[in-house]
Amino acid sequence: MLRPDDLYEIVDESVATGPAAPPRVLVHALDGFMDAGQAGRVTADHLLDVLESRVVARFDVDLMHDYRARRPEVTFAEDRFIDYDPPELLLHLLVDDAGVEFLLLEGAEPDMHWERFAAAVRNLIERFNVTLTIGVHGIPMGVPHTRPLGLTAHATRPELVTRSNIWDGEMRLPASVASMLQVRLGEAGRDAMGFAVHVPHYLAENRFPGAALALVHAVSAATGLLLPSKALLDEAAVTGRMVDEQVQASEDATAVVSALETQYDAAAGSISRGSLLAAESIPSGDELGAELEQFLADLNRDDEV
Repeated sequence: MLRPDDLYEIVDESVATGPAAPPRVLVHALDGFMDAGQAGRVTADHLLDVLESRVVARFDVDLMHDYRARRPEVTFAEDRFIDYDPPELLLHLLVDDAGVEFLLLEGAEPDMHWERFAAAVRNLIERFNVTLTIGVHGIPMGVPHTRPLGLTAHATRPELVTRSNIWDGEMRLPASVASMLQVRLGEAGRDAMGFAVHVPHYLAENRFPGAALALVHAVSAATGLLLPSKALLDEAAVTGRMVDEQVQASEDATAVVSALETQYDAAAGSISRGSLLAAESIPSGDELGAELEQFLADLNRDDEV
């Protein structure tokens, strides 16, 4: 019988554990579900690049990964295959700019054994004295890149949600391991939360560092961790200029972005007035986003010719 502890191994026994260990935050960014703009992936890579880190636990991906559904990459060089790139799922210990330890779980979202995986994460939370778990990823939205990016916040307790979301009520969605994990942690009385950054539809398939920048700031604000962001800020500025240049090269694209700006501003104004109704009727974000996404895809094809 496969047990939760069978899914991972501790690779660094020197890290303080148990109640005597310092309270820690666990951030998770798992690949495989929706992550518009590669927001969660870029966030994880950024934190590993700019902060001191070490791997403390490694999950046995072979037990949980569907290789035929998500095939790893391998390089073919002239007459042989080299550099097979296997999927990984790692738990890192990082240190922020103030010397505070926190954990980062990143890598391939499990395809199988979700409940055992959630139980395994709960075991690691107890071992490393984690007091708050935070998930991060991106979702595509009908918003322009010229406006501040929004965030949808969610948590196991209302007190943990410190920002207003753009909608209320309920909706049924396909689950991810991250969303299921939050449910299970809440049922176990553990604090867990997450942020989904709103990425413009037409940039959802590309690396969009501005989305990761918004997530880093949100995690910092929610936890008090001092997380550096200058590298993301610089990259986001360069990316923003490139997108502006592409949009400005076409009157059609400029008109679409302008319409998205109008919709964004109308929605922001209606929320400030306490109403969910915009002042005027304009095309939906899905329609406008799809049009601009197609335009930019055409531009990319032209560049490749």
